[in-house]
Amino acid sequence: MAFVSETDKKLIAEAEAAVEKIAKIRQMIGRVIFGQEEVIDETLITLLAGGHALLIGVPGLAKTRLVETLGTVLGLAEKRVQFTPDLMPADILGSEVLEEADSGKRSFRFLPGPVFCQLLMADEINRASPRTQSALLQAMQEQFITIAGQHHPLPQPFHVLATQNPLEQEGTYPLPEAQLDRFLLQIDVDYPDREAERRMLIATTGGEEATIEAVIDGQGLRTIQDLIRHIPVGDSVVEAILTLVRNGRPEESSLPDIREQVAWGPGPRASQAMMLAVRARALLDGRLAPSVDDVLALARPVLRHRMALTFAARADGVTLSQVIGRLSEPLA
Repeated sequence: MAFVSETDKKLIAEAEAAVEKIAKIRQMIGRVIFGQEEVIDETLITLLAGGHALLIGVPGLAKTRLVETLGTVLGLAEKRVQFTPDLMPADILGSEVLEEADSGKRSFRFLPGPVFCQLLMADEINRASPRTQSALLQAMQEQFITIAGQHHPLPQPFHVLATQNPLEQEGTYPLPEAQLDRFLLQIDVDYPDREAERRMLIATTGGEEATIEAVIDGQGLRTIQDLIRHIPVGDSVVEAILTLVRNGRPEESSLPDIREQVAWGPGPRASQAMMLAVRARALLDGRLAPSVDDVLALARPVLRHRMALTFAARADGVTLSQVIGRLSEPLA
């Protein structure tokens, strides 16, 4: 019989408790969000892995409702910013105001903006100008902001869940590549199926809607996030991640068609995102170690916002989804 150390026993016990909590979280969210199980799971994977998510879909698909529900169920201090073309960076980060005391002495005081929360919903983030979009760069990566040379730490945990309208819609600005790379996953939100939409119609247009309540709080979420970083990852999974990501870089790829179709590929942050995401997906599924199947399942949400096609590939009708499918073939 294999020897199990006390450290391993503790990890297993913590993982089993976390699995129970996560099951309750999913059940609670399912009371008010219908027909979006994959979207819910990918969003939870992002939060459990300690990252930020970009949700893309046409208006009216419950993206905003999902973020609000997550704030309640996870017990996080939540704030929402509606991004518009006239929004300024100070509207998000905060600003300094000049105050005069009774003695006549003047001094600056920092007024924190809505970014000082645990769950920031950046609604329709691509409707704001690139200058305003970039205001979140430091907050998303460093977990603090700098105003007038002073560092201001953000509450922990800190997550950004941004919604984005498709770029072909009116009045949108594409997000800069540096900001896209800071999102752990890009989650595409599609229309619900007929049965899910039927249940949604009945549940949301009646006299009473389902109520939800907190399952954990911010500290409980941080505990699970720390646990996920201690989940072991086998060598086969590590090699699968490296093969997938490195083959997506045109200058390094062993696949000739990738070298012709991809203008620029995923950087090391994609590998880091995949390592965290596969662990979170395994725990979400009640498993104590990730597999290559987790890598395959998360290939598209991890990579599709970290790659760009060449002009020739776009002209030929090639899509990023097809390219990522080709990258996944050697792992299947």
